[in-house]
Amino acid sequence: MARIELRDLAHSFAVSPREPQDCALKTTNLVWEDGGTYALLGPPDCGNTTLLDLVSGLTSPSRGSVLFDDRDVTPLDATRRNIAQVFRVPVVYDTMTVGQNLGLPLRNRRIPTAAIQEKVAEIAEILDLDECLHEKASSLSSDRKQKISMGRGLIRDDVAAILFDEPLAMIAPRMKGHVLRKLRQIHARFHHTMVYATWDQDEALTFADKVAVMQDGEVVQFGTPQELFEVPAHRFVGYFIGSPGMNFLPCRPDDEGLSVDDMRIALGGRWMAAARGHAGKRLELGVRPEFLRLETDTSSRGVPIQVLRIDDMGAYRIVTVGMGRHQLKVKVPEGIPFPPDLGHLVFDEERTFLYADQRLVA
Repeated sequence: MARIELRDLAHSFAVSPREPQDCALKTTNLVWEDGGTYALLGPPDCGNTTLLDLVSGLTSPSRGSVLFDDRDVTPLDATRRNIAQVFRVPVVYDTMTVGQNLGLPLRNRRIPTAAIQEKVAEIAEILDLDECLHEKASSLSSDRKQKISMGRGLIRDDVAAILFDEPLAMIAPRMKGHVLRKLRQIHARFHHTMVYATWDQDEALTFADKVAVMQDGEVVQFGTPQELFEVPAHRFVGYFIGSPGMNFLPCRPDDEGLSVDDMRIALGGRWMAAARGHAGKRLELGVRPEFLRLETDTSSRGVPIQVLRIDDMGAYRIVTVGMGRHQLKVKVPEGIPFPPDLGHLVFDEERTFLYADQRLVA
């Protein structure tokens, strides 16, 4: 295992990149500590696969460095970086048995047969492949083939890190939670440094201790799942994480605080000076549905709203409300009353944030 540092790392597939959009990966500085679990989360073409390939050595960066335990490995190709990588489409040799597939990385390193058999049995048991060790891989489902591919990445003890590039894409939805739990069990047992690229927030937040959220080749926030949810540093993080995502409202400073259109939001004026310090930028208030409250009290400090729609989710309800020309989502726990038609919307002052040109105002 290794501590991995990305230092001013950037890459473009264009011959002569001139604009930021020409970069598949914009300048990135990250540290993945030895033995940690990390995720790269973002929509398709966000740059997470490119980042993994730069770490593994499959792609050479346009600039910057990759360091393993403070050793610069940027000049080294993939065969010399000692990285295990699991791809979206399982790489499995159909003519081999499950056991032969699992043991291949160890046979290539001339590990003694007895030690290979012991390690194959250990990994197969963890991944629920022990009952089909002697079956040809060609006869297996795509779920099991992906488990074989994972097993080959996990079987070596000497790897610097294991990189997963959308490893559950070919696995049936009903099996994904099970496989993620297996990966967590494997990490708890062997303490490999693991990095997991995905577009699925549930996978990323379940698997990783820290998540890098990516958009258009840029890491817009790196933090724990709790940090990403509670204090999104970028508009995209607020929108992408959470179900439903964060509400955003265009706003402007006035004499007493912040206003949305002609409606003043009661936030104690704490954002007024900050907003004025970002004159000329696009200002927005951001608040998650969980941190809004619906009230019927006409004396409320809230903003007048109209209930437009109610979606019953079982343990809670998602209420869509109209606030002037804007619509917001409010998450209401089961058993909590709310107005059936007209009411007031109260913002949690400590959980409502100001964004200037999409970035959080500190």
